[in-house]
Amino acid sequence: MPKIYDQTDVMQASLFKRLAAFVYDLMVVIAVLFAVSAVGVAINDGEAVDGPLYKSALFLAVFLFNGYFWTRSGQTIGMMAWRLRVQTIEGYSLSWGHALKRFLMAIISIAVGGLGYWWMLFSDQRMTWHDMVSSTRVVQLPKRKKD
Repeated sequence: MPKIYDQTDVMQASLFKRLAAFVYDLMVVIAVLFAVSAVGVAINDGEAVDGPLYKSALFLAVFLFNGYFWTRSGQTIGMMAWRLRVQTIEGYSLSWGHALKRFLMAIISIAVGGLGYWWMLFSDQRMTWHDMVSSTRVVQLPKRKKD
């Protein structure tokens, strides 16, 4: 697996930029959830859908959205806008295993009032809980040089 970026050119992303990228991605994820729900309603003859299969489909859709971007380029749509990239501690692309650990722990990080995110303000390595559990980090990419 090739390194995504030379480690001398990157620095840890700030909490503000990480949360801003999260908000961008949240808007896209909501649209994805609407699409999955529309399919569910269509399959259910126009009736509202509910239950464990539907909730599992929503959960899977959100994971696949994040996992796809994290494992391909290391950047979700929101991360592209803020020039952020998620990578392993060593600077490599994420595997699907890394993505799953990161995703599951991010749910916990958010579920406890965002404490898993705020943790980076007190961590010597400036890492969130999901960074630590998945052995990943979010870095700020340098500005592109104009030709």
